Formats: sequence, structure tokens, C-alpha cells
Amino acid sequence: MCSTRCGGGRVGSTTPTEDRYIVLSAKRNRRTTAQQVANKFLAASGKQISRKTVARRLRGGGLYARRPVVCVPLTRQHSTARLQWCREHHNWTEQDWACVLFSDESRFSLSSDCRRQLIWRESGTAYRPENIQEKDRYPTCSIMVWADIMINGRTRLHVVANGTMTGQRYIDEVLLPHVRLFRGAVGDKFVFMDDNATCHRTLAVQDCLDSEGIQRLVWPACSPDLNPIENVWDALGRQVAGRNYPPTNKNTLIRALTEEWDKLPQQLLDNAVQSMVRRVECCITLHGGHIPYSYLSLRCLLTFRCIVPFLRTQIK
Repeated sequence: MCSTRCGGGRVGSTTPTEDRYIVLSAKRNRRTTAQQVANKFLAASGKQISRKTVARRLRGGGLYARRPVVCVPLTRQHSTARLQWCREHHNWTEQDWACVLFSDESRFSLSSDCRRQLIWRESGTAYRPENIQEKDRYPTCSIMVWADIMINGRTRLHVVANGTMTGQRYIDEVLLPHVRLFRGAVGDKFVFMDDNATCHRTLAVQDCLDSEGIQRLVWPACSPDLNPIENVWDALGRQVAGRNYPPTNKNTLIRALTEEWDKLPQQLLDNAVQSMVRRVECCITLHGGHIPYSYLSLRCLLTFRCIVPFLRTQIK
């Protein structure tokens, strides 16, 4: 990395040693701004440089300003449990996963997270731990919806009135009117996936599942990235945001979500479910860490297999 040009070009404002200092400063605190790096450089060297100069030096060192990937926080225990779960399901085939009904709640809001914070990182390193911003999943002032997907099927989008799901409501509004129908259609091989939300784990809910002969898939905590419906929520949000007349209040938001849910092609949902084999393999490769599901549009989920060997090279 050189800050001077050969052949009579103008001399750069920093030396190669100073360039390395600038790059190291950004690597030590990837959420620092170019102006903060310039101020730190001034305090250390007595030389004043602009933030544009800092940005050029960082680009010369392979660092670019990017939005951090936002993920649910993972503790060491979470990662260990995720790794163990993936190893237990590593031998499941696409045919095995095709019998699973994947469920989830999600919240949608009229206001979006502008995500103005940027980090300095190298190309292809978005999912390294130092480049991930861990954040709780749900914003405030939002509408909760619930749905299920599986190969060749989906439930209707259910709006959770008043925004709070309890165990009894889960039975009355989700399990009996929706999940029970899929259990009857699929037969004894049917498996139901839901996460570890408190309302899902009440004794009444378990009694309901047992009485209906519904087998539940054990699910690791803090693992929305392993659930293929997360990609579907992302697609749904993009479709709603891209409408000619975006929703402006609660009622129009509910109507937009319902209409766009029904319009999602079934093949996109099938692609998401078929990615489970590769999601499990990817999580094992990353030792239970966050997997790059948010890299993937539903159009390219079938090419997810190419990411796993790439990740192996990134973590060595």
C-alpha cells in the first residue's frame, strides 16, 4: 500500500506507515467513522487529514463501508446447542424436510429501520463475528402475523389481534384451525416446527398437540436463521414495500400483507424449505454460528450449496 505515485505524480498526504496505522485503527473499531479515524490520526501524528483521505486509505487497505448484518444475539451455549441440533439432523434428506410444517410469527411496521450505522470490513466477510450487529428481532409499534409453509402448501396469513399471542390463543387461532388440517393431509410422517416462544411451550399447548397426534420438531433457541420461513418474511416485506400505493395505516398494512402473502409463488416457498439440508450443513461448518441466510433471495436459494465451500475458506 503506497500513498505516493511513481513518475512525478503529486506526493500523498500520508506515508505507507501512516496508511497502515489508519487501516489498523479501523480494524480495531470497525464501527468508527472516517472522521473519528482522522481525529485519532491527528492526535497521534499531529497531521491533519480529511475523512475522504481516510476513506481512500481504508479502501487501499481492503476495507469498505458497509451496513452490518443484523442477527439475533448468540451466546456460547446457544451456538453449542445449534451445532448439536444440526449434527443430529445432518442426515435428514429433502424428503424428510418436506414433511415438516415450518411456522413463525413476525412483526411488520410502517416505519423501517434506516440502519445508518456502517462498519469497515473486507469484501466477503459480512458474517464474521466482528462484522455482525446483534439485535433483538422485533420493533415497537408493529403488527404481528403468523403463518406456516411446507412443500406444496401454506396456511393463510393470520393477523394476531392486539399483538399478543398467549398459549390458549395459540391453540384456538393456530393449532386447531390450521396445523391440525395439515396433520390430517400429510399423515403420520407429519412434523410441526415452532420456536421456543413462551406461548408455544405451555402444558395446554403440549396437551393439544398430543391429543391431535402432532409430532413436534425440537428447535434450538435463538435460531431464526435456520427457519426457512424467515426468507419468506423478507420477501413479503419487500413486496409490501414495493406496492404502487404503500400502506399508510394499520388497516392498509394488514390488507397489503394479506394480499401479497397470497401472491407469493409456491415455488419460492418450496425453494426455501428445500434449502434446509444446506442450512444445516452451513451451520455445522460455522460451528453453530450465524448462517448467511439473509444473503439469499428466494430466487437463488437452490444455489445455496455454493456458499458452504466458500464459507469453509473464510473461516480457516
